[in-house]
Formats: sequence, structure tokens, C-alpha cells
Amino acid sequence: MVNYADLRNILLYGALLLLFQGLTACDAAQVPEQARQGQQDTAAGKAEQSRLVVAFGDSLYAGYQLDPKQGFAPQLQAALRDKGFGVTVLNAGVSGDTTAAGLARLSFVLDNAPQEVEMVILGLGGNDMLRGIRPEETRANLTAMMEELKRRKIDVVLTGMVAAPNLGAAYASKFNPIYTDLAKEYDAPLYPFFLDGVVTDKRLMLADGIHPNSDGVGNIVSKIEPIIAAALTANE
Repeated sequence: MVNYADLRNILLYGALLLLFQGLTACDAAQVPEQARQGQQDTAAGKAEQSRLVVAFGDSLYAGYQLDPKQGFAPQLQAALRDKGFGVTVLNAGVSGDTTAAGLARLSFVLDNAPQEVEMVILGLGGNDMLRGIRPEETRANLTAMMEELKRRKIDVVLTGMVAAPNLGAAYASKFNPIYTDLAKEYDAPLYPFFLDGVVTDKRLMLADGIHPNSDGVGNIVSKIEPIIAAALTANE
């Protein structure tokens, strides 16, 4: 069982972990012009068919201490593509982000996305909880993000967090209902606890006891993927 009493002593991670994926190209000099044009047309067609999902969260989304292909966004993308969805999952996770920091950067991320964003998977609040930020502030920031996404007509799937027991019942009674309440208010699918079934299993966690390892992320993705797939199907 994870010792939650140690969680509030964790330093916030200040490094911005942005994962970029590039396409490997052939040497143009070695490819005939007609073949190059065909490759360009094919790539353009795939880009047009791809549906963009933004995974917007903190270090749990960013893939803290994991290889680039082991984080939440790349594993979810692979799982969705295995199911036949032409989807790109953009990693917009930033380690240490609070809901206030997320709100401050949301518009920038959406405005600078490589194409129109169809869906945002929103998972913030864990760092608010670890820092003991008032739940009223967390709720207000998440509500503002939901409002912005609604204004832009972007679908949202929420992933929730639960308060650590050492924060007390009074804190938990205000923090824990935030995600359920917002999911109902904005008619958004909800995965109630991002680390459900993982945080209590040392085999699925990094040594810090806070972040999932690659297998832990795979476990999470296996349970969240059907929710995302259902939302994408409903939007076809």
C-alpha cells in the first residue's frame, strides 16, 4: 500500500516534458519525382483522415521517467489505432502542473495544435491535492477549462483524482466530488480515478510510489481506451 503521508513532501517537477513525434523521410535525391509525389499524397491523405485527441494533464500524462513510447499518450494512441481508429493522441502533459497552470496554458495548446482538436482528455488536480490547494480553487479552474472547451465545441473526457487520506475527511468531501459533478454538468465521460488499481500495486509503479511505470500505464490505458473509443464512435 502506498504511504500517502509522504506524498505532500514531493517536490513539484518543473521540467516541461513535451513529446514530439516525427516522420522519417527518405533521401529525396534517391527517390524518383513520381514516387516522391505519391508518398506526399499518401502522407497528406493520412493527415487529413487523422483525428486529433489532446491528452492534457500533469506528470501522470507526461510520461514521467518513461521512454517516449511508454507514456499515456503514445500507449493510448497505439491501443486506439489497433482498434481501427485513425487517431493521433498529442501529449500535452506537463509535470508539476496545477489546475491553475493548466488553465493558463490551455488556450495556447489548442490554438497551436497541428490540426483541429476533436477531443481533449483532461486530467488535472493531483498536484492541487498534493499541495493542499483549496478544493474550491481546483473546481473553479477545472470549470473554466470545461467552459473554454465547450465554447470551442471540443469533446471532453475527464479522468479524476482522489484526495490522499492524510488530508482528512473534510478536504476529501470537497475535493473528490469535483470530477463527478463536472462530468454531470457538462455531460462528459468520466474515468473516476486515473490510478485506480495501479497505485496500490508496487509492480505497476515507479520507485517514487506516485507515478506508474510502463506496465502501469498499460493497465490504465486498457481501462480508459474503451471510454475514449466510445466517445470517438459517438462523434463519427
